[in-house]
Amino acid sequence: MAAPMELSCWGGDWGLPSLHPESLTVMAYAKFSGAPLTVNAINNSWRAPKAGVPVLISEDIVISQPAKILNFLRKQKYNADYQLSAKQGADTLAYIALLEEKLLPALLHTFWVEAENYCSVTKPWFASRIPFPLSLYLPGKMSREALNRIMLTRGGPPLYSLTEVEAQIYRDGKECLNLLSKRLGTFQFFFGDKPTTLDAFVFGFLAPIYKVCFPRVQLQEHLKQLPNLCRLCDDILTCYFRLTVSGHSPAGQDTADANLQKLTQLVNKESNLIEKMDDNLRKSPQHPPRKLTTLKLAAGGEESSPLNRLSP
Repeated sequence: MAAPMELSCWGGDWGLPSLHPESLTVMAYAKFSGAPLTVNAINNSWRAPKAGVPVLISEDIVISQPAKILNFLRKQKYNADYQLSAKQGADTLAYIALLEEKLLPALLHTFWVEAENYCSVTKPWFASRIPFPLSLYLPGKMSREALNRIMLTRGGPPLYSLTEVEAQIYRDGKECLNLLSKRLGTFQFFFGDKPTTLDAFVFGFLAPIYKVCFPRVQLQEHLKQLPNLCRLCDDILTCYFRLTVSGHSPAGQDTADANLQKLTQLVNKESNLIEKMDDNLRKSPQHPPRKLTTLKLAAGGEESSPLNRLSP
């Protein structure tokens, strides 16, 4: 019997099981390969393992970083790539490198550096999931780390200013999306009708861009012009995470339908009861109408009724 495996990662929203790209990648691969992971949404990076999230714990083994976690799952015979040829395996590595070089900086900028997105969406979301007073500090720390990572990889010559870097990383991000869309074409997944490691990485990077509601959405707008990539994200959410395009699970829809059915049955019972009461009233003996009692007027010509005494 295989040892139990627990994956610690950030939680989700906007119809996603996690907002963290690397966590989404590992979760998707586990679904594709059938790995029985127990997912633990930490939602508090201060208490997360020192290695950061996602992190896989199996007995005394602690593994971080998506590539290392996926390698560990393959060694446990949970392999989503067993049907790939050597060339397809090489293509997988090439496209993953493309994602990390071209798309990741634009993704980090969209979430953590773009001021309007950060102030109205990213910071409030993460702060609401971190206890006070750390909620005042950690989102800013994560934003600075994202900016440092972007500038470290893209801030050298000939790009020195943040404005120049921003323009370049979004050009690169859009170019990467175009290349992915061309490679996917009309296939259901990148290598046919079964998802593999490449599909997991693409889903992990694209789903947050696709689903999160940002005020500044230039990368999201470009992605939505590539319907095959959007369809890939929707298919994975629906088939492997049992989430519909709107972010609701079929189980939740079943519950709503059951509640609606119960309400309909209750209304029908009420209608039948009212009809029986009407029949009984029609069959009951009729009595002459009672004579209304004339109300005596008090001094001043007003009725001395409790209603008058209650009125202001």
